[in-house]
Parts: sequence; C-alpha cells; structure tokens
Amino acid sequence: MNGFDWDGWAARDGWDVPPETVGGGQDAVDSLCGWWRRAGGEDPGVLRACGRVLAAMLRAGDGLDVVLRGAVVVDGRFAGCAFGAVDFSDVRFVGDVDFAAARFGGQAVFQRVLCEGDAEFGGAAFAEAAVFGRARFRGAAGFAGARFGDLAWFGRGEDGLSEEDPAWDEIEDAVTPAWQEPNEDDPHWPLAVLDFDYQEWIEGGDGARFAGPVTFRGAGFGADAWFGKARFGDSADFTGAVFGGPVHLPAPTVDLTGARADEDAEHEWPFGWHLHDGELAAGRRDLADPAARLAGVERLASLGDAEPGARAAVARALCEYLRVPLPFAVTGPLTPPRAAELRARRAAQEALAARARPGGWPDLSLHLSGATLVDLDLSGVSVAYGDFCGAQFHGRADFSDAVFERADFCLPGSADGRATFHGPADFTGARLGRHGSPIDGC
Repeated sequence: MNGFDWDGWAARDGWDVPPETVGGGQDAVDSLCGWWRRAGGEDPGVLRACGRVLAAMLRAGDGLDVVLRGAVVVDGRFAGCAFGAVDFSDVRFVGDVDFAAARFGGQAVFQRVLCEGDAEFGGAAFAEAAVFGRARFRGAAGFAGARFGDLAWFGRGEDGLSEEDPAWDEIEDAVTPAWQEPNEDDPHWPLAVLDFDYQEWIEGGDGARFAGPVTFRGAGFGADAWFGKARFGDSADFTGAVFGGPVHLPAPTVDLTGARADEDAEHEWPFGWHLHDGELAAGRRDLADPAARLAGVERLASLGDAEPGARAAVARALCEYLRVPLPFAVTGPLTPPRAAELRARRAAQEALAARARPGGWPDLSLHLSGATLVDLDLSGVSVAYGDFCGAQFHGRADFSDAVFERADFCLPGSADGRATFHGPADFTGARLGRHGSPIDGC
C-alpha cells in the first residue's frame, strides 16, 4: 500500500500483521496512531494510507478513541465515522478534510489545528465538549446542521494549566505548524499557554480564525457557544442556528437571520443584533456589508457621540472590525477595492483615537489583539485597557504621551503572542501600565 512497511510497523508496535487484518479495535487504533505521530509528514502517500486504514477501523468499531496530537493528516476522509474521545491538537490537515456526519462520543479536541484546504463537519454530532480554540481554517469551513451537545469552543486556544501541572515540562518542546498567513509573523502566537494561577480564563490571545467562508446554518448548540476572540475573514452564516446556552459571538460579519436563543441566558451578539421572542433580529448592520463599511464607521461613531450608553458597544464593534483578518498584505501596490478597505480601517482607527483623547469617551478599552493596524495614531489618548497581543503595526505607530492603565503587547506572563512593528514607533512620554513594554520584549 504505497510502499508502506506494514509488517515493519506492526512488528515494532507488537503486532504480527497489519491492523486491518486483525480487525482493528482500540489497541490497533492506538498502535497506528502512535506510529503516525512519530512518522512526521515526509511521505503523503503513506499518510493517506494511514487515514484510510484508520477510517476503516472507526467504521467497523464503536466509538474508538483517537489521539493524533501533532500529526500530519493528508486528505482525511472520516465522514460517517464513529469516534470516542479524540485529540487532534496541533494537527496539520493537508488537502481537504471531511468529518461530515461523524459522531464524537467523548471530548473532541481540535485546538490549534491548521486546515490548509476545506474542512467539512456538516451534520457532525458532538456528545461532549468540542474544542476548536485557535484553529486556523484557510479554506471554507462547514458546520451546517452540526449538533453540539456540550460546550462549543472556538475562542482562544491556549491550554490553561495550573502552576504545578507536570505538562509544563513538555511545553517548550511543543511545535505547531507555521501559519504563513498575511499579517501574522509570530511563530509562537498560536502556541501560547496560560498559567491559570495568574491569568483569568478569558485572557490572552486570539480565537479560531476563518480565512474563508464558514457556515453554521441550522447548527444546534446545547450549551455555551463561545466564539469570543474568533475572527471571520469572510462570510459567517449562522442563519437558523439554535442556541441553548450562553452565546459569545461579537464578530461583525456574522449573519444570524432566523437564529434562536434562550432569552434567560447571557449573550454577547454582534453590534445591532438583538433577541425578540427568542429569535435574533437584525438592527444596525453597517459593518456586515464591505461596501458600506466606511459609512458604517462614521454612523457608529456618531451613534456613540449621541448615546453615552452605547459607547462601550460601539468601541467593541469598531475593534472587532479592525480584527477581521485581511486576506492580503498591506505592503506594495493595492487594487482599488483593497485601498478602499484600508481607508475604512483607517477611519475606524481615527474614530477610536479621537474619542479616546481627553474630552472624548471616558474609560474606553481597545481590544485589538491580532488586528492589522496601519499608520495608527494613538498619541495623547487616555485608555483603561489596550490589548495589542499579536497585532501587526504597519507604517508609523504613534503612542506618544498616551496613557494606559494597562496595555498588553504580548500575552500576559510570556513573550509569546507578541505585537510586531513593521515601521517606526514613537512611545515618547507614553505610560503603558503593567505588561506594557513592546520595546523590552514584554
């Protein structure tokens, strides 16, 4: 089978014959996955063969556990497979991957995975927590009709460990695939780990990133649906989704038409969406249409000027817009649509900066982790909190005489998730509070 030495593999792992001959079972799956994790990604043909054998064992078994942490999976075809608990943390999926109608009987961990092609989870059923923290989807992602029986986590992707957890001994040796995406250059950004003895669980970094279109149309969420700090670079379709627990989904490009949610639970929706009789209704959606973004920025800023109670929500909406991933590099020649997008982003930056200066909106916080910021001028601002972890600063960045009660330019307690300055930066007279040293390596 593509020249793969099944006999040699089986002998090294205590099997006399390849696992498909034995008939599979949990021991065979563990043996295959153990070899797979050690194999690396040098021979795509062999890795395809491993995937076919694993899928055959899963279809013949009844909820087998799979641990492929850090492995390379080539053209994975797992549609309709029955899994137990799975750990696909840090897996690199080369080509398309298909988990359509798959069943996950235990916890399904896909944190920090890199999907280089399209990823299909349509109709999949997750009985326990589904963890997609800091996953990267470069192609289209499909979760239409998926059922999440427990927590659905698409937020930040750090492992949270206590100070005494022995897993710290392995952190320095952990390796994740390079993202090689525009406007992201910190190789440690997706690998950051929080120390739960010192950080809050909501702190730090970035969530799942969808570079292409994603659909959760008609999906069902039985518990928390956490998309806090997730980033959508294209359309995000949640039409007809049903949310049975708290929802954290502030991204401005999301379409929630006809979605339903529990009115008694705590929710965070994109600006302008609200619940009415259990169904999501669209109010102001200026930032959802790319052609109207510049005008939408101006209207949002004017709304905050007129309604002090809306200012925090307006600031969050503008920051979420600036965190939408850019699919192009901001250096070099720009097409007219790309130049127009940068004009809208500059307008959002200027709107926030103007209102963060004395006489503007008091106690503003700027949540700009992972944002791409061009010619940012925050000189003279007075800000409660600024989160610039992983942000990319292009052109000139001016923080002169800025005052922050707290500013983070890398993930708290580490040098990972750092902000990067691609041009000159002025911090003359700035007071950045604790954790606020972009010059001294955080």
